[in-house]
Amino acid sequence: MITLSSYAFVSMILFSIGAIGVIARRNIFVIYMSLELMLNGVNLFLVTFARYHFNIEPQIISIMVISIAAAEAAIFLSIVILLFRSKKSLDTDLFTSLSQGEKR
Repeated sequence: MITLSSYAFVSMILFSIGAIGVIARRNIFVIYMSLELMLNGVNLFLVTFARYHFNIEPQIISIMVISIAAAEAAIFLSIVILLFRSKKSLDTDLFTSLSQGEKR
């Protein structure tokens, strides 16, 4: 039988994998996907405890977070396109200085 601790464990694993991806990777897309994985781990944790306590409010918050993340993804992709056009790479080491005067 699947218990509350099983869902909590899966959400902690998702969050941990996302945190490791943010720390270890340099590609901006992989970092973004890792951040989204962390966000989904937190959402799973919220929904799990909402279901356990028979409360709908955390589930509503999770739906709002998912919809905001969708809008954030559109903005993120447009910024990535602009950065790729200017630097011709998605390596985060190139984005340490975003001033227009300096070229690497």
